[in-house]
Amino acid sequence: MNEPQHITLRELQRRVKSVLEGQFALPVWVSAEISDLKVNYSGHCYLELVEKGGDNGVPTAQARAVVWRSQYPRIAAYFEAETGQRLAPGLKILAKVLVSYHELYGFSLQITDIDPSYTLGDLERQRQQTIAQLQQDGVWEMNREVTLPTVVQRVAVVSSVNAAGYQDFCKELEKSPYRFEVTLFDAFMQGEAAEQSIIDALCRVADRMEEFDAVVMIRGGGSRSDLNCFNAYRLCSYVAQFPLPVITGIGHDKDTSVADMVAHTALKTPTAVAGWLVERMSGIDGWLDGAALQLHDGVLRLTRREQLHLEELTGDLRHLPAGVLRQRGLELENRNEAFRQAVELFLRQQQQRLATTAELIESRSPRHILRMGFAVVRSEGRAVRSASGVAAGQSLEIEVADGRFAAEVVARTAEQKQ
Repeated sequence: MNEPQHITLRELQRRVKSVLEGQFALPVWVSAEISDLKVNYSGHCYLELVEKGGDNGVPTAQARAVVWRSQYPRIAAYFEAETGQRLAPGLKILAKVLVSYHELYGFSLQITDIDPSYTLGDLERQRQQTIAQLQQDGVWEMNREVTLPTVVQRVAVVSSVNAAGYQDFCKELEKSPYRFEVTLFDAFMQGEAAEQSIIDALCRVADRMEEFDAVVMIRGGGSRSDLNCFNAYRLCSYVAQFPLPVITGIGHDKDTSVADMVAHTALKTPTAVAGWLVERMSGIDGWLDGAALQLHDGVLRLTRREQLHLEELTGDLRHLPAGVLRQRGLELENRNEAFRQAVELFLRQQQQRLATTAELIESRSPRHILRMGFAVVRSEGRAVRSASGVAAGQSLEIEVADGRFAAEVVARTAEQKQ
């Protein structure tokens, strides 16, 4: 019996290679999403490209690709210069590729160029989708409608403990004559983990919302790609529906993120946010001075007006008969009593107004905070703000409500997010 005609595996692979490379002799532009990217020690960049279908994001096509080291620096540098971000997983790209097929390694693509305008267009499309979805959900104006307290001193800050923007924010507040109670909720402010980390920090703030007047969300400057998480739907939805006023200082002078758009108040930088808080407190100071001046002037005007009226009545009484005189005398007494009661009522109202304001300010004062059981710890005359600022054996001065005493550090512990 004759054996059936056949070809070897190598011959099959050779024919496939010949057909593919003959069909795609020239480069073609292909759109795809980067699912994985690695640059090896030799300088070659290896990628996994996918195309996803449907709402579940399951890949419907996948291919290996490579950018040789002779071209990768040029392509990567141009892409970053145009888009403000590096090539990374999750980005959609439009790549110029050569199709190749190897008998051992199979189908792959050699990338010779990438069009950055395609990626920028996709990022803007995602941004517009976030805006449209938030408006459709009916939450676009919600945080801006939350009432901002007149006095904003208890501030929850969502930022990274190591961020320069957070340090700038604190330094700006410390330069002011006002007392601010700042509580940091540490979070990653850039990178793939940033969105979930910021959401987690906001949830921790919400659990203690009665302790704060407002939330400040700040980060320093960076590339345009660092802004991506602040355009993400989930994060922006949290900001829009947050029960406390959210003040942003994300550090981008040219770009406005969707998080800025839905926040109660959007400022450009962390320093600008701190300056805004100080200016608001300065306005309260001015209002108190104005109220005191109005009280003083009001009492003087009322007293002078009534004195003039009494002088007029006294002059009229001298020319009236005895009966009329008695009647006018009674009227004068009644009016004098009414004047006395009006002055007392006015003074009580103004005193109550000033007392309420004074109580509000006193509740935020350092003396009141110390009486609640808190203490100020100083080292060499400067306040200790972090456990990392002291060492075992170091001498400290501790101030409480009724005095000061010395202490020595035995040991310290600290937890910091890297």
